[in-house]
This record gives sequence, structure tokens and C-alpha cells, in this order.
Amino acid sequence: MDWYALFVETGKEDFVRTRIRRIFDESELSAIVPKRKLQERKQGRAYEVCKTMFPGYVLIKTRMNVNSYYELKQIPKCYRLLNKYNRMDARESLLESGMDAAQESNLFFKIEEQEMALITQLIDSNATIGYSTVYVENSKVTVCDGPLKGKEAIIEKIDRRKNRARISVEFMRKRVCFDVGIHVLDMLGVH
Repeated sequence: MDWYALFVETGKEDFVRTRIRRIFDESELSAIVPKRKLQERKQGRAYEVCKTMFPGYVLIKTRMNVNSYYELKQIPKCYRLLNKYNRMDARESLLESGMDAAQESNLFFKIEEQEMALITQLIDSNATIGYSTVYVENSKVTVCDGPLKGKEAIIEKIDRRKNRARISVEFMRKRVCFDVGIHVLDMLGVH
């Protein structure tokens, strides 16, 4: 099975994921909406929020075929499955021309396996990137525990004040940056 990106109305990702889970058996087609936990401040109080990593996308894992494609298109708030064709009429005529399964799956833009491997390593069973505990000394970042452990190379910046790390990942052959929540260890007085 391969990973694909379903383009949906921004803010309706969870709605579409829920509909997909009602229509499809999990063994045929699974859907996730990766999220990240962050702390935000309003009027001096800290709140934990959960934000979508890729707004406007639901990631699905399946053996894509024309029938699945048309079932997905029936879901409200679902625009299209990212594909290799820019023009709608070219894609539709190809879909209707009767192809074998291998040709059908090649119509759609697959997310590279190594790109999804990193994303699936970062998220937990609820498709959420939780907090990591980090220690910063002389501009060197060490992750003590959490989803970023062993992945210091993807950390671009640490914001101690906001308790956030800016990370950079490859997604659909583009570099994407976003913030994730962290706890910064203060090692003052510890030798």
C-alpha cells in the first residue's frame, strides 16, 4: 500500500477523516491527519493547543484505484486526490479509458516512502507529535526524550521563551517547516 494526499477544505480535515473511516474498512484504506502539540499564551496564561501539521490535507494509505478515487470524491469537503496531471479533463479521460490496477495507481501522486517514514516516526498512535525534552548547551541541541529523540538534524531553531522547536521535513518533494512543542531543560548549577 502507498501513501497519498487528499486535498480537502482547510479546517475540515478531521471531518473528512471521520467520513473516510465510516466508508472504508481500515485494512483497505486508512486515513490520518497529523497534528502537533504546542503551548500558546493568551492574557498571560499558557494553554495547550493541537494544530494540524499540513492544513488542507488528509493522508491516506491504500492501494489506489479508480473506484476508491470516485468514492473519495463523494465525501463532502473533499476536493481531489493529488495527481500527476494538471488539467482536470486529461485526468478524467484517462480514468474512464479502462486501465489495469498498476496503471490506475500511477495516475495519482504517491508520497515518497522515506518522507512518510519520518512523519510516522514522529507521530504517536493518535497521529500527534507530542512534546520532546531538549537540552541546549553552546548552541548544541540534545534531545533527551520524546518524538525528536535521535532526530536533532531536523531541528532548525529553538525558541526557549515559547517552548517550541522549528523542525524541517520533506513533504511531497518540498521542504516544509513547522513548530513543535518542547520542554527545555535548564541545567544551571548541574555539573
